[in-house]
Amino acid sequence: MGNSSMKQHIETAQKTGVLKVSQGKLSEFPPVFRQLEGNLRTLDLSENKFLLLPEEISRFTQLKHLNLQKNKLAKIPDCIGALTKLETFNASQNNLSILPRTLSNLIHLKQVYLSSNHLKEFPLMFCGLKHLDLLDLSKNEIESIPSDISGLHVTELNLNQNQITFISAQIAECPRLKTLRLEENCLQLSAISPKILRDSKIANLSVDGNLFEVKQLSDIDGYEIYMDRFTAVRKKMF
Repeated sequence: MGNSSMKQHIETAQKTGVLKVSQGKLSEFPPVFRQLEGNLRTLDLSENKFLLLPEEISRFTQLKHLNLQKNKLAKIPDCIGALTKLETFNASQNNLSILPRTLSNLIHLKQVYLSSNHLKEFPLMFCGLKHLDLLDLSKNEIESIPSDISGLHVTELNLNQNQITFISAQIAECPRLKTLRLEENCLQLSAISPKILRDSKIANLSVDGNLFEVKQLSDIDGYEIYMDRFTAVRKKMF
């Protein structure tokens, strides 16, 4: 991106609070970014060449939306925790294998997209964030869902295309979880606890592409209770 083009982007962002510099060759923040520290609300850095997110990101404390999709990020710095007004965070299609615990500071998060990375463990730092509606962890390398997940407040959790073999029954205690996507994992039928069907608020459980036939869910105690929730949600939609 040329200097004149970048200057125009900066001038526009100063008026709108929105800066989109995607599909470029950025690997660090240009110095002119500093002019926007006080008023930037939306920053789109998707489809660039960032290997590391610069520490300067912590200066943009007014940010509500941060898009880092399709870079080459192997790490998110701890200082991301300074962006306490952030509502949407997209770091899909990077090279992330770990996440900083400081993400738990982002108490206003509503949507988090981390699809197509290399996460091996479920990121429990998102538990306790009471405004978080959607957590997309599809296409990672997660192998299990631990018992501490009961503190997750999302309404939708996407874990499609991971390597999950174990699901803690405590997922049934997630207070708002209604949609759970587990397609194309490594689940046996025995991994689906009756408690998930019987006692949770889950009304949409997607399990196609695992090591059992979907129709076998009906053999699990609590299936009829789950279907009552499923049917009730469908009726509201039409």
